[in-house]
Amino acid sequence: MLFDAAAQSVGVNYGTVANNLPPATDVITLYTTNGIGKMRIFDPNQATLQALKGSNIEVIVGVVNNDLQGLATSPATANTWVQTNIIPYPDVKISYIAAGNEIKPSDPLAQYVGPAIQNLNNAIKASNLQIKVSTVIDMSLLGNSFPPSAGSFSDSASSYINAIVSILVSTNAPLLANVYPYIAYTSDPTNIKLEYALFTSPGVVVQDGNLGYQNLFDAILDSLYSALEKIGGANLTVIVTESGWPSDGDSGVAATVDNAGTYYKNLISHVKSGTPKKPGALETYLFAMFDEDQKGPAETEKHFGLFSPTKEPKYQLTFT
Repeated sequence: MLFDAAAQSVGVNYGTVANNLPPATDVITLYTTNGIGKMRIFDPNQATLQALKGSNIEVIVGVVNNDLQGLATSPATANTWVQTNIIPYPDVKISYIAAGNEIKPSDPLAQYVGPAIQNLNNAIKASNLQIKVSTVIDMSLLGNSFPPSAGSFSDSASSYINAIVSILVSTNAPLLANVYPYIAYTSDPTNIKLEYALFTSPGVVVQDGNLGYQNLFDAILDSLYSALEKIGGANLTVIVTESGWPSDGDSGVAATVDNAGTYYKNLISHVKSGTPKKPGALETYLFAMFDEDQKGPAETEKHFGLFSPTKEPKYQLTFT
């Protein structure tokens, strides 16, 4: 039986906000040699797509936020985007197109996310391709997240997320979500224990009806599932497009190599079994492949890498 790395493994985000990273061909080799079968890129970088040819790595291709308006207002622009960035790569396993990353409902670009998804969908269909189009949200859209069963979207996010969910339900596409227990923990370290954020709690921390929560990742994700149920998205698949922990940059509060290594190792094994509300394998992408020295403004942003720019592993991780 052939071993299918993509089916077995977590993915890793390949961010490039740095001036010292190895060439794309070396990066693809690094993914392959480490058994990382899935990748997410933030824009349709041609060198990366070229390097992915024939690699068997499944890739989520991002649409940069500033392109959304053009894609939303012009079907021809959406068609050109697909012709330029998808069609030339039949031997790259493109799994999803992510139209925008973490657009907030208050952002002037928010009005373009839904129409951009629809125009890209139409362009994909016209080209006889089977690639689903979605967008990436963050957890700031939740108005209530505790307990998880009471999860709901905020009033300010309501019309924005309702429109997106309705499109995704109609196209049977997943919702892409970035989930960071690190951010939740550091914003409320008095009430949230570090063990709960790192998957190291010895027992149930939060009992919610008949469901018990031993870690914050599950609690956040299940609050998202609850929020989706309330707006007609009960059957949507959620893909975790980013989750990570920085190894430095917050003056030792929680960003240490030990904590980050614990988080990544436990996350990789945990997502094989899903959450209390939705058991089963959960497609998840670690953030990120490399430390990126030009990220900011927070210093922690530079320290999310699983590898140094010289390709040295920061942690001892098994990705499958």
